[in-house]
Amino acid sequence: MVALTEKTEKRLTIQTVEIGQETTAIRSLDWDRDRFDIEFGLQNGTTYNSFLIRGEQTALVDTSHEKFRQLYFDTLTGLINPIDIDYLIISHTEPDHSGLVKDLLQIAPEITVVGSKVAIQFLEDFVHQPFKRRIVKNGDRLDLGNGHEFEFVIAPNLHWPDTIFSFDHKTKTLYTCDAFGLHYCSDSTFDEDLAAIEEDFHYYYDCLMGPNARSVLSALKRMAELKTINMIATGHGPLLSHNVEELVGRYRTWSQTQAKPETVIGIFYVSEYGYSDRLAQAIANGIGKTGVAVEIVDLGSEVDLQELRELVSRCAGLIVGLPPASGAASIQSALSTVLGSAKEKQAIGVFESGGGDDEPIDPLLSKFRNLGLTTVFPAIRIKQTPTENTYKLCEEAGTDLAQWVTRDRSIKAMKSLGADLDKALGRLSGGLYIITAKKGDVSSAMLASWVNQASFKPLGFSIAVAKDRAIESLMQVGDRFVLNVLEEGNFQPLMKHFLKRFAPGADRFEGVRTQPAENGAPILNDALAYMECEVVSRMDCGDHWAVYSTVYAGRVSKPDALTAVHHRKVGNHY
Repeated sequence: MVALTEKTEKRLTIQTVEIGQETTAIRSLDWDRDRFDIEFGLQNGTTYNSFLIRGEQTALVDTSHEKFRQLYFDTLTGLINPIDIDYLIISHTEPDHSGLVKDLLQIAPEITVVGSKVAIQFLEDFVHQPFKRRIVKNGDRLDLGNGHEFEFVIAPNLHWPDTIFSFDHKTKTLYTCDAFGLHYCSDSTFDEDLAAIEEDFHYYYDCLMGPNARSVLSALKRMAELKTINMIATGHGPLLSHNVEELVGRYRTWSQTQAKPETVIGIFYVSEYGYSDRLAQAIANGIGKTGVAVEIVDLGSEVDLQELRELVSRCAGLIVGLPPASGAASIQSALSTVLGSAKEKQAIGVFESGGGDDEPIDPLLSKFRNLGLTTVFPAIRIKQTPTENTYKLCEEAGTDLAQWVTRDRSIKAMKSLGADLDKALGRLSGGLYIITAKKGDVSSAMLASWVNQASFKPLGFSIAVAKDRAIESLMQVGDRFVLNVLEEGNFQPLMKHFLKRFAPGADRFEGVRTQPAENGAPILNDALAYMECEVVSRMDCGDHWAVYSTVYAGRVSKPDALTAVHHRKVGNHY
């Protein structure tokens, strides 16, 4: 069954499919969503998957995003009277999966909510009404009758701290929410076309699961105890049934590689406090853009202090999200362990969690500095509800710290090519351009020289964007930007300005004369010409993205002037 919204331009649809015995998938298809948070660009939309299992008792696994409220409940009530649902299993409480929990409990207040201890705590703050609950631990079971016996697998940090997997022994289906998912919207319920989804599958892993590689390996170890898994029912994208072994194997391979990296940065925070979880994730995404591995530790969970000491000692950099000053003794003990295990020459960065009772920043930073650690980015101080700019600042701070801890490796790489090859490659010249972009309240810019026309019909060009550039997250498929062409003999001021290193969150356009393009991005008044562009596709080229974009508007301010040209002496760095 497919139901359409009245305003079809939004392209929100619902698909219901029988995926097993007494088991129905309710898939909310968000065809046009182009971004998760500020840093996660989507090329193919996404889905939010919910599941109805009917034994002698009935369970619903997860709900949907609040934008599907009417569609979802129209569909659900067409399948079952909500008051006949006995259990609501919460895989985790991120709003795209639990956005309709409060609505469901208002309709059917006798439902028992099943989840991890952390998930139940999160829901109490979200629902603001009493509800029946059942807290489950690893290995606990829930028997719905008629063979549908659920076994729970605790899988924290995939990618929220409250995540659980649920395994139905009758259908051999493992419900995993975010893990093994992908942001890919199509009418195909399952993963029969592996070639179509594998790029998005890998990108999703890199963005959401890679920073928690050790947690992925722990979850895979627990999954192995379930023996036979015929289907993985994910929270996003197609369900895995044709390629279960292959795609689980890829998770294992990628995570084993990530878990034994050359360079590691540790992020230490309390997930249940303030805005710390999403702030930490934004920082982790910024680190991940540089290829440096991330270890995320929730100091509010049960932490083995010896393992914590070992992790801190092998980290090249540490990032601490300040816990509540009045936090539990176990949190303070874990924080003291981080401080006591830190060592000279490590990088340090701190951020407030925004809970209102944060540990004071300056005394903690002083303790790290006294141990010989180097502060790489200014402390991130949260004075109000985080905005897109706040999360972008966090992403840039993570990138800065990762670049700092790998600076020696970067210098070594610059010297790695043979002298002749290096000099020959350096003879490839290019024009000089400034790329400017704006999305919502977030704007950015970068100097570029690797720009080439790529097509006549449509008018299009390619540009190489380093993966660790701040602007990269604003140049996802569907994003719009401006290509500003610099003028020969009049480019030095702009080049000098945009070549300088900006602090995380800094305004790149301060002191620069601009005017807004139709697409909202800044046009540089002193540019020779500008073109308004839209990203059509991206190709992974190792340490860069090759971004193909079409041009739909433009203007030349000085018809007789020439484009500035950049000549390099060597070809293995800018």
